[in-house]
Amino acid sequence: MGIDADGAPIDVAAIHAQDKQFVMGTYIRQPMVFVKGDGARLWDSEGNEYLDFLAGIAVTQVGHCHPKIAEAISKQAHTLMHVSNLFHNALQAQLAARLCGLTGMDKVFFCNSGAEANECAIKLARKRGKQLRGPDCYEIITFEGSFHGRTLGALAATAQPKYQEAFAPMPLGFIYTKLNDLTALDNLISERTCAVMVEPIQGESGVRPVLPAFLKAVRALCDEAEVLLILDEVQCGTGRTGCFLGSHQFGVKGDVITMAKGIADGFPMGACLASGEAANTLVPGDHGSTFAGQPLACAAALATLDVLEDEGLMQNAEEVGAFLVDGLKSIASRHSHLVNEVRGIGLMVGVEFTKPVAKQLLAGLFKRFIIANAVGDSIIRLVPPLVITREQCTRLIEALDIELTQIAA
Repeated sequence: MGIDADGAPIDVAAIHAQDKQFVMGTYIRQPMVFVKGDGARLWDSEGNEYLDFLAGIAVTQVGHCHPKIAEAISKQAHTLMHVSNLFHNALQAQLAARLCGLTGMDKVFFCNSGAEANECAIKLARKRGKQLRGPDCYEIITFEGSFHGRTLGALAATAQPKYQEAFAPMPLGFIYTKLNDLTALDNLISERTCAVMVEPIQGESGVRPVLPAFLKAVRALCDEAEVLLILDEVQCGTGRTGCFLGSHQFGVKGDVITMAKGIADGFPMGACLASGEAANTLVPGDHGSTFAGQPLACAAALATLDVLEDEGLMQNAEEVGAFLVDGLKSIASRHSHLVNEVRGIGLMVGVEFTKPVAKQLLAGLFKRFIIANAVGDSIIRLVPPLVITREQCTRLIEALDIELTQIAA
């Protein structure tokens, strides 16, 4: 037995049994049941307090249960939650204007997730390509190691066979090439190419930033070939790198930008933004979403943007992220036989090991009440809430140092 946030008893074993019986087995779950969150901390049903360096996979951007987010959701839930996109929605209009101002884009399509945002971008790019060069202009080039979502279109764009094999054949029209290899990309662009799609920082393959010179060169290639540049900012956007968009770190602007995850601090929300002629490509009947951009989601997103700016969390991400990386590099130098590389920007950090020890380290961190994420067998990903402090990062660094020492013993 355990207790919930109010101290009432809950049967953890029964929860595990119900989950096993009634929930499709698409996740490998840890045994703990979390009942409360605050900032960068979580509490489980046994009363244990954890430091959260996962943030719901880069989602609870301004921290768990921020009072301003909770208040905005509560107030809107008592006013108006949903009316459909057949009617005007004041909060949706406000949020669209806000996002366009922050990104330099012209228009927004709202959705509910990153995969949906990328599906919208794919449809937009294909329609725009056919308008420019005819029915055969529908191919999109993506990069090895990318991850764009689990719907079939987004999965086909994801250049990682391990995610695709069980669901083959994939939708046609996607070509894969090596990241940071400009010659390979240039050789693939043709009259059939409607877009190049890239994450400024690849998250699911282990926090791998693109080379700044490469991204700038991709922008130039797309301009020359009249091909759309789609920037997938689902994981690296919304202030995580210290700038509102990860691409802002590289000084590159996309024609289409996709966002989700931290945009509403855990409330389901996604957005596909476009500029120039691309912003007017989709017309009534081309695309839609039942729940997208509803007042409740928009209230959560607007409050999240307020907190992000008012509390200086992008600056915190930059400064504390640099502190975290420096600390990790310091212990990496002492464990060079086990740590291959520490990389990342802001509070999007990956630690790659020379041996398949990531899951072992993760288990050790769990025992020390620290939550992180293993990407494969040899990489740990750290994407904490942007409210994380230096002191909390120090606790992680020290714990990881101890775990690495124990493995080396």
